[in-house]
Amino acid sequence: MKCRLKEIREEKELTKRKLATILNVSDSIYARWENSQDTIPTRRIYQLANYYQLNIDYLLGLTDEKITMVSSNKMDISLIATRIVEVRKDFNETLRTFVKRFNTSSSTWSAYETGKTLILGTFLIEVCRIGNYSADWLLGRCDTKYLSKK
Repeated sequence: MKCRLKEIREEKELTKRKLATILNVSDSIYARWENSQDTIPTRRIYQLANYYQLNIDYLLGLTDEKITMVSSNKMDISLIATRIVEVRKDFNETLRTFVKRFNTSSSTWSAYETGKTLILGTFLIEVCRIGNYSADWLLGRCDTKYLSKK
């Protein structure tokens, strides 16, 4: 998967420093996200997609379809939790089998499903990649559940 952080930043003629300031993080942290040394946190993915007015799926390289998208600056954690439950049910696996697939614990996934914790960026990307889900759908930015084929 090809994250497009650098590509889009350069297209918009922005510096890493400018984006780090917009996201309220250090230059080095932003650089690590852009160079795929660390996974960008879900809140920052959402924030960046809103700033660029682009779909998260394109930003993360889940699809080649670039869509202009404007959404609320506030994430609806309860909607995200509901959709996370729906994803697990779609896999038609027990919770134990499901969390093993994603190398996490039942308590962690339960915290995502109840909205106590926002899904980590690494899990968001992996769930979307494996299940062909739209990250924009999962995060409540659109109603289209599945990605169109690349």
